[in-house]
Amino acid sequence: MNIKNVTLLRIPCILILLLLSLPVYFGCSSDNQIQESKNNSQPVKNNIDEYGLNTDSLKRIEAKVKKNETLADILLSYNVPYKKIDEIAARSKKIFDVRKIQANKKYLVYLKPDSMQTIEYLIYEKNPVDFVKFYLGDSLDITAGSKKVIVKTNEDSGVINSSLYLTLSQQKLSPALAIKLADVFAWQIDFYTIQKGDRFKVIYERKFVGNNFVGVGDILAAEFDHIKNKYFAFRFSEDGKKEYFDESGNSLQKAFLKAPLKYRRISSRFSYHRFHPILRIYRPHLGIDYAAAVGTPVQAVGDGIVVQAKYKGQAGRFVKIKHNSVYSSGYLHLSRYGKGIKPGVKVHQGQVIGYVGRTGLATGPHLDFRFWKNGRLVNYLTQNFPPSRPVKKENMNKFIALKDSLFNRLETIKFDSTSYGGNLSASK
Repeated sequence: MNIKNVTLLRIPCILILLLLSLPVYFGCSSDNQIQESKNNSQPVKNNIDEYGLNTDSLKRIEAKVKKNETLADILLSYNVPYKKIDEIAARSKKIFDVRKIQANKKYLVYLKPDSMQTIEYLIYEKNPVDFVKFYLGDSLDITAGSKKVIVKTNEDSGVINSSLYLTLSQQKLSPALAIKLADVFAWQIDFYTIQKGDRFKVIYERKFVGNNFVGVGDILAAEFDHIKNKYFAFRFSEDGKKEYFDESGNSLQKAFLKAPLKYRRISSRFSYHRFHPILRIYRPHLGIDYAAAVGTPVQAVGDGIVVQAKYKGQAGRFVKIKHNSVYSSGYLHLSRYGKGIKPGVKVHQGQVIGYVGRTGLATGPHLDFRFWKNGRLVNYLTQNFPPSRPVKKENMNKFIALKDSLFNRLETIKFDSTSYGGNLSASK
């Protein structure tokens, strides 16, 4: 074979090799270009804060409302014209009355990164969860919003030394828990008669925004030992409404409150033979005198209709409420009446019907509280009112399952018998 023929044979082989190598070369080149493109690209920022605003291109400033400072004062300091401030005040009324801005409340200003430092947004915190967002751009927009709330379950217990409030304070727990417990057991326990050695266990919700505690949620279950009696409460929902029931499924909400007001002490009890301090004679006192400061709100102990609201001789300013065909209540020596209180008006349990005074025949400011059963005056403190209603029969099995689960959890919470106060259980 001559040299020319050998050369011709080699050319196809070389072409084949070149063709086979092209995909590899271009593939590598393409991969390198893609990788290079990835290396040269910048990650996209998306810093959305707790108010739903992208802070990448805005300067955020936090502050607190100063004493006597108004919305106008805040906005004027950022060169917002009066005309726009008036527009904001007018358009925000349905969402938030800007006149109700309070000192020490937090607000935030978001500025554009321009030479004028133009304000883009103003956020005003009504509370740690709820806020109002003012967009001050070309088209004014005002919206109400809420931060994301995380709910955690907590377990605590305590032994009373002097008061429920003080015990919780010593344990560094929210005072709001005392209010929640008092509301749950309002019909079983008079919290003004709490004694040293009374104790409680409670499973309840705690609310957080991020890592910040913002409030106490619902009580899920509780046990309160008061004067050698055990009281239980279990939250259960029926017909879309949350209520509290005892261990037998009876509602804790009785027909009447334990007391009609926040009082200092009971200065005189129900008696058929009491020495009257003014008349200086013995005569029946068929009511309960609650000593309290003038102006202390007086509440209706139950739902009903006002049948009397007038000045009545020795009773002074007087209100009488008919609750049903069996029970009525009376409130004597009032300094004034609650808003809208007059005969024929319907009132609800807990509604303010008057204020403590010393009108009529009275030695000092107090409420003389009277209570009638079937038209006869009786001692309110000795009445045993039935529950408003039990768990419905069709829901009883579901309630029992929930109650048993919560009861077992309450049983695992231990009291610290060596001291009063201190954290008595592990939190979850």
